[in-house]
Amino acid sequence: MSFTETTTTSWFSRLKGALIKIVVGFILLIACIWLLFWNEGRSVKTYRSLVEGAGLVVSVDNGNVDPANEGKLVHISGPVKPVGVPEDNQLGISAEGAVGLDRVVEMYQWVEESKSETRKQLGGSEETVTTYSYRKEWNHREISSGSFRQSGHDNPQKPIDDASFPVDSVNIGAFSVDGRTAANLGDDRPIPLTALDATRVGEAATLGKPVSALGGQAVFSFDPQNPQIGDIRISFKRSDLSEASFVGAQRGTGLTPYKTTNGRELLLSEAGIHDAAAMFETAQSENTIITWAVRVGGLVGLFIGFAFIFSILGVIGDVVPFIGSIVNFGTSIIALILTLLIGPAVIAIAWIAYRPFVAIAVLVIGVALAAGILYLRKGKTASAPVTTGALGRQQ
Repeated sequence: MSFTETTTTSWFSRLKGALIKIVVGFILLIACIWLLFWNEGRSVKTYRSLVEGAGLVVSVDNGNVDPANEGKLVHISGPVKPVGVPEDNQLGISAEGAVGLDRVVEMYQWVEESKSETRKQLGGSEETVTTYSYRKEWNHREISSGSFRQSGHDNPQKPIDDASFPVDSVNIGAFSVDGRTAANLGDDRPIPLTALDATRVGEAATLGKPVSALGGQAVFSFDPQNPQIGDIRISFKRSDLSEASFVGAQRGTGLTPYKTTNGRELLLSEAGIHDAAAMFETAQSENTIITWAVRVGGLVGLFIGFAFIFSILGVIGDVVPFIGSIVNFGTSIIALILTLLIGPAVIAIAWIAYRPFVAIAVLVIGVALAAGILYLRKGKTASAPVTTGALGRQQ
């Protein structure tokens, strides 16, 4: 099920759009420069707080809470015992022995997909041919049909939402840890619903359609084998955690985030038994990954910002499509060059601000290497043999 639409954008409309892109481009540049600078500060502060924590942490026996460690950064590990049973009180489903329970609600909906092809016309206008296609699928995300290009594919509002139900807390020996923190570490596995469970869910949900158990899910439909738009199916997952390790501030019998001297908070958690050193090493690795991910995202944003600013040149050149393509290629190269100049420069300035000694050391090493290379090149030039012509040899 699809249809095709052809639209034409005049050169003046494209020019107006390019002017708006210039403004957006400058805003994007400012935002990405700030992001890159902030990211280096975040990375350094996180690194220092983790180094500080690794030097302060005390591994303690989980079977005994020592009052002498009150407020200190402690490390515990061991078997996990949930306090209470996670339960969806609205629909009457629970998971004995689990640390968390998740309700997943899917609705049978229309999904719109589009594929466009743009052709440049002599004079600078553009012709865009867009093909819209529609299909039905189960999706837990509510898809708004208000923006669909073709009418007749209407999705109703999702009558019930997804939800999570962690236990209030879990015990690691004599210590208590927040249940949601533990639930985030657990292994998820589905809870197959029986016909009795589906009936209970149907009575609680009252969605106006008959309910049946199909594939371990509660399906609200007049014909479960042939679902219609608006049909609902509800499933549940339980989160199980047998052993875990935590690092945090000891407050009574519980663990809370520990505030380091630079104001950062530490609360480390991992499924399984891990020593403190391994947990801090993992946290440092995660910090490095996040730092590089934000750096790459910032650089991509800078490139897009520069590309938006220069896009007006391509639009002007598109009066003759061949010339416009050449201009667009050239502006893309310029945008890339500026990104590779500005991005690292911002990161370097941030390093000088947050890591002055390291930055100075790197600069000194760089200058020393450059001076050494120049010195060697100069030495080779000075030691090169001097040759004379035949006339010089005769004299």
